[in-house]
Amino acid sequence: MTGARRTGWVFDEQYLWHDTGTGAGPFPAVGWIEPMEHIEGPPAKRRFANLVAVSGLLDQLVRIAPVPATEVQIDAVHTPAHRRRIEAEAFSGRGDAGDGSSPFGAESYRIALLAAGGVIAAVDAVLDGRVDNAYALVRPPGHHAMSDNGWGFCIFNNVAVAVAHARDRGLERVAVVDLDVHHGNGTEQIFGADPSVLTISIHQDGAYPPGSGPVDHVGEGAGVGTNLNVPLPPGSGSGAYDAAMEQVVVRALRRFRPELVVVASGFDANGMDPLARQMLSSEGFRSCARHLRLVAEEVADGRLVMAHEGGYSPFVVPFCGLAVVEELSGIRTEVDDPFLAAIEGYGQALRPHQADAVALAAANVELVPEP
Repeated sequence: MTGARRTGWVFDEQYLWHDTGTGAGPFPAVGWIEPMEHIEGPPAKRRFANLVAVSGLLDQLVRIAPVPATEVQIDAVHTPAHRRRIEAEAFSGRGDAGDGSSPFGAESYRIALLAAGGVIAAVDAVLDGRVDNAYALVRPPGHHAMSDNGWGFCIFNNVAVAVAHARDRGLERVAVVDLDVHHGNGTEQIFGADPSVLTISIHQDGAYPPGSGPVDHVGEGAGVGTNLNVPLPPGSGSGAYDAAMEQVVVRALRRFRPELVVVASGFDANGMDPLARQMLSSEGFRSCARHLRLVAEEVADGRLVMAHEGGYSPFVVPFCGLAVVEELSGIRTEVDDPFLAAIEGYGQALRPHQADAVALAAANVELVPEP
């Protein structure tokens, strides 16, 4: 197995020690709800890391050690009050990121700093030329975290913290592409009025947060034109995602010409995820990664960082993640996805109502400012 690209890999066992306690799906275990493991638990991420290792791919990657983000780096996108509240609640032993369904334990503040710092480390490795691209398998996730509040299992917005760091290093234009099936509302809120950061979210229409991410929200103030939403109908597969990538993401990145592309890499659009109703297979995610890699090579000297977000099927997520890292590195392992045929069998062709949704979003690409 010989790869043509140097791909960085960020992972630390401590990410799996972020303690979300008990729950029932995304809800706390209270009243009539019998306790079980909270759905944002370690299994999907652990099995992804394990598959990368046993496939032999890990030996071909450049390992990048995460370092905790500093308070200054967190405060670049979050209010100090939010950070201090998380720290205080962790010190007490239990806390919640802010929405009542994002619990954390005593070590989670420290681990959340390490997650944000892991994405920063990946960005630094790419900007310094040590790797061509990178994947940061971090936890807790981040893209729902607002400037002043955690949300949707997210404590700090890892991608936003890393983007602010890249801007501090002198980059003038950075793009964020959010592939998580849920709208990246936190990243949108943080950068909505910032013309130096293009944010694009491809998500299931109406999935989460309720009413968030409409196609007609294109940014605010000086940032008008630098926020694109692609709300896809439930049941969308690779046909719809490929159309969204080609007609919205690639075109927008070509117009904006960022110096770095950062991806909120959620795998919850997979066809067996319990928190969404999309139909992507591992090959669908591989295709999305290929679009992103190629356009990053075209407009950003290949500088691409992917940061892990959601994905709650411990069976399917590892194969989706492996496919993405294979695409980044140019290395194909001997692993066959046993779930591929079943998910592809759901039907992946672009449907007319899906094409209409993509076309609505594509019309907004003309608003994206050119350098």
